Amino acid sequence: MPVTTEMMDREQFLAQLTSARSAALLLDYDGTLAPFCVERDRATPYPGVPRLLKEIMNAGSTRVVMVTGRPAGEVVRLLDVYPYPEVWGAYGLQRLRTNGTCEMAVVNSDVQQALTAATAWLEQLGLRHLAEPKPGSVALHWRGLPESTVVELRSKVMLLWMPLSVRFNLALLDFDGGLELRVADRSKSDAVRTIRAEMGEDAAIAYLGDDQTDEEAFAELQPGGLAVLVRPEWRPTAASLWIKPPAELLDFLSRWLRARRMVG
Repeated sequence: MPVTTEMMDREQFLAQLTSARSAALLLDYDGTLAPFCVERDRATPYPGVPRLLKEIMNAGSTRVVMVTGRPAGEVVRLLDVYPYPEVWGAYGLQRLRTNGTCEMAVVNSDVQQALTAATAWLEQLGLRHLAEPKPGSVALHWRGLPESTVVELRSKVMLLWMPLSVRFNLALLDFDGGLELRVADRSKSDAVRTIRAEMGEDAAIAYLGDDQTDEEAFAELQPGGLAVLVRPEWRPTAASLWIKPPAELLDFLSRWLRARRMVG
C-alpha cells in the first residue's frame, strides 16, 4: 500500500505526541464520538470510546476538551465519563470547566428575542417536537424524515428565518440532519483559538469532528495541529486526515493513549 500524505501527517503527529510536554485532544460529539440518533437524548458514544477517553485523561498528560453545538450539560450526561472533561457547549458560548464552574457569554437581548420568535414560529407550524432551543440558537431537526418532507420543511422555515438572520446578524446554517439559526459571532473556532493560546506554541493539539460546523475549527488549528475528519464517507474538508468510525476512531484514540504514556 502506498504511503499517503494523510498517513504521513498522522504518523508525524503521533511521533510528536511521544515527546510533547503538553497535548490537547479536542473532540466534537454528535457524529464524531457518537453515531447520529433520531432520539437525540439517546445518542450515546460508540462502545469503547468512554473507556479510552477516561484512560487518556487518567494518563495525566492530555487535556481532553469536548467542543459541541449541544449545551455542555447534555454532553456530560451522554458521554458518561467522570470526572468529566472540559466542555465548550453551544458553539463556544458555554465553557464548563472540570471544577464545575460554567461560563456563559452574554447574548444581546434583541438577538435572544429574535431566537425566541424563531422558536415560537416553529410551534405555530406544529414543529415543536422537531425544535431544539439552545443557548444562543434554535435548531430544527429532521433526521429520519422522508426527503420530500425535509425539502418542504427546509423551504418553509428558511422563509421565516431568513429575515431574522439578516436583521439581527444571525447565522443560518445547514448541519447534518437539520437547520440552525444561531449567534454569528461565536463558533467552535473560538474554543480552538482559546485553548491553543492557553496551551502554548509547543503543545501537540488535534481536533476531531465530522460536520460543516467543525470546518472553522479545522482551519483555526492550522498550521501545526492535526485536523481529523471523522465520518463514514469522505467529503471536501479543511482537515488533513480522514478516519471512519468506529474502528478507525478507536484505533486513533488507542494510539494517542500509547503515545502519551511514553512521555517521560
